[in-house]
Amino acid sequence: MSKIKTLKNVDVKNKRVLVRVDFDVPMDDQLNIVDNSRIKGCLSTFEYLIKQKAKIILISHTGRPNGKKDKKLSLKSIVGELGKLLNKKILFSSEIFGVKVKEKIKKMKFGDILLLENIRFWKQEEQNDQEFAKKIAELGDIYINESFAVSHRKHASIVGIPQFLPSVAGFLLEKEIEELDKILKKPMKPLVAIIGGAKIETKIKVINKFLKIADKVLIGGALANTIFASQGIAMGESKIDKESFGEVKKINLKNHKLFLPIDLGIWDGKNVIYRDVGSLQWFEKALDIGPKTIHLFNDIILKSKMVVWNGPLGLIGQKPFDRASKELIGVIDKGGIYAVVGGGDTNAFINEIGKKEIFNWVSTGGGAMLDYLSEGTLPGIEALRE
Repeated sequence: MSKIKTLKNVDVKNKRVLVRVDFDVPMDDQLNIVDNSRIKGCLSTFEYLIKQKAKIILISHTGRPNGKKDKKLSLKSIVGELGKLLNKKILFSSEIFGVKVKEKIKKMKFGDILLLENIRFWKQEEQNDQEFAKKIAELGDIYINESFAVSHRKHASIVGIPQFLPSVAGFLLEKEIEELDKILKKPMKPLVAIIGGAKIETKIKVINKFLKIADKVLIGGALANTIFASQGIAMGESKIDKESFGEVKKINLKNHKLFLPIDLGIWDGKNVIYRDVGSLQWFEKALDIGPKTIHLFNDIILKSKMVVWNGPLGLIGQKPFDRASKELIGVIDKGGIYAVVGGGDTNAFINEIGKKEIFNWVSTGGGAMLDYLSEGTLPGIEALRE
């Protein structure tokens, strides 16, 4: 299989460089950025391109506008934050191809940055329309993928543009691949995978992959609720995904490496209580794993050398159902374990409680991380192959 070229393998000096980034960052009602981690992750690539005197044209999306223009999802809201981080004026274009944009680029000085409007305002992006990709490709001489989080999508700006331009991976994408390959190709043993969250259909493949390559696989969150309910275990009013019961059959639940909760944190409508799995009342909701399970999981994690974690173990936005996820982080910290984490909810949680620094790598992707770990590649990465 041919290798992927990276940013330092290509001459960008005095070139027009198209950079696909992911500025899909959380914002409040006043459109203030709540977490700028994804923007910060690209700064080393921008600084390198500025130093190399390239004209930098940024392509991104935010939200799901479904091919329609929406002021609330305009990337104009990003200009101020990006300018502040780089201490530089950022240019903006409300168009993403055509004569006006070409004129703007022509007038740019080398080292300038132009941010294009939300590419998902055009439905051709998600359709991977080839003519659309070609029109955008005409704006540049080189294409850089710096958007790991969207590289599992077969969209025009991810897999279309590379068909028309020399294409390489940016520093962030390169680092994502390097860190996730440590898990897939050279894991430190014992390796423990922790899979939580809600959507089981997106995690079947990665659970099965880790049942092959990891020493232990720990399951929590609403994922576990669905697995229990599919086995006929009463889960009361807990969040479950009945439509995925068929998918659960694809997991070997008898595999000795697989660990499910043995007790659960319950909300009975008035109080928090803990119950063993199988003893929930019809009106109760499981919102976290219980203390016996926390003790079991912590013991397993402390004996590991490498941990990969995707998805919270409980309803982390509501105390005390963030208990298990908090304790898990504490154990990783205490054990000095090599740890990689990913997923929007999980990343937001570790940022909120100020524990990002204890992880060796915080992936910018959730779905992309899961797909990479289960497949060993992504469509956006394959599009960069020579």
